[in-house]
Amino acid sequence: MQLSDKKATLSFSDDSASVEFPVYQGTIGPDVIDIRKLYGQTGMFTYDPGFLATASCESAITYIDGDKGQLLYRGYPIEQLAENCDFMDVSYLILNGELPDDKQKQDFDSLVTHHTMVHEQLQLFMRGFRRDAHPMAVLTGLVGALSAFYHDSTDITNPRHREISAIRLIAKMPTLVAMAYKYNQGQPYIYPRNDLSYTGNFLRMMFATPCEDYQVNEVVERALDRIFILHADHEQNASTSTVRLCGSSGTNPFAAIAAGVACLWGPAHGGANEACLQMLEQLQAEGGVAKVGEFMEKVKDKSSGVRLMGFGHRVYKNYDPRAKLMQATCKEVLTALGLENDPLFKLAMELERIALEDPYFVDRKLYPNVDFYSGIVQRAIGIPTPLFTAIFALARTVGWIAQWDEMLSDPEYKIGRPRQLYTGSAVRDIKR
Repeated sequence: MQLSDKKATLSFSDDSASVEFPVYQGTIGPDVIDIRKLYGQTGMFTYDPGFLATASCESAITYIDGDKGQLLYRGYPIEQLAENCDFMDVSYLILNGELPDDKQKQDFDSLVTHHTMVHEQLQLFMRGFRRDAHPMAVLTGLVGALSAFYHDSTDITNPRHREISAIRLIAKMPTLVAMAYKYNQGQPYIYPRNDLSYTGNFLRMMFATPCEDYQVNEVVERALDRIFILHADHEQNASTSTVRLCGSSGTNPFAAIAAGVACLWGPAHGGANEACLQMLEQLQAEGGVAKVGEFMEKVKDKSSGVRLMGFGHRVYKNYDPRAKLMQATCKEVLTALGLENDPLFKLAMELERIALEDPYFVDRKLYPNVDFYSGIVQRAIGIPTPLFTAIFALARTVGWIAQWDEMLSDPEYKIGRPRQLYTGSAVRDIKR
């Protein structure tokens, strides 16, 4: 960051002395006021619930312009990456700052591929879970348990250890998600194969059985790869901030990423695509497209308690660029699988049409977000609804680990310690 010529002056109505703070500029985006000395100079804290106006760190990985509907990974627009790159290209970019050349891509693909197997004893660990446990409960436990099996790469002060842990997490996450699915289904685990792509390997581990192999459909493979790309990183969201905060204590990377998985599970974050598909399925059961108008009127009535899932975003105040890509991908998959007349897709299109025309939704900038179509794509592929958030975690792991590594490389990083506005009882004595 660069020090600006501007200064921010804080003045008080009680004639207390004004205080000046430096202002810093990033490459693009809003300037920031450096308030690190605020408490020392004034005895006050800032009050910012949800940290909506607080820059918690300096980062060079992802940038969002919510008003423009723009998402950049290391400066590259998400649209260009989704059209021209695969998930391994994007993973390399997020980790290293530049897209790989042919040799770097080949080496990186090989490195990840040859770390996809997990310790065999993790199968014994799995048996402690109920068969009907939610996949995110299982995944949280499995990722945290990796530190017990791969403790040879948990020295966070060693850059080589951090690199090894990053590769292990990216490589093993598809295997863990597939294991969680197979365990729930009561099917044998399918080992990874080194001759398949990252995404193709995941599909095979999900859907092959010992008695029948799975033939990877290129359209499906590309669609899921695009889902991975679109979810790879998203600035300082709740789960990424959780990974950074957890990692700031010096904990090992597997524990930090497990914390991110747990945070992502929330319905307001990674669970939104699961909630969106459930909304569509319920609406379809209640009458489908014919009932969309009635449903949208209920959404506008705050007293009805009816919520429109998959629309609006905390950051984007324009059309989520990932949603546009996901809509096109949805059409490609449904066509390739002979599901062009899928009733949920027709329902989704009608919901979107009304939302983009009705002044109530337009004025509130409630545009479709990435969750709106990704659930339909995953459902068409054969991924069960409870596994949607685990797929999200799989994709977001590369962003989490890159953000964690960037934090540890920052000479100014400190253990996270938010403050509070205390409104409880003042000092009092026990009287009996």
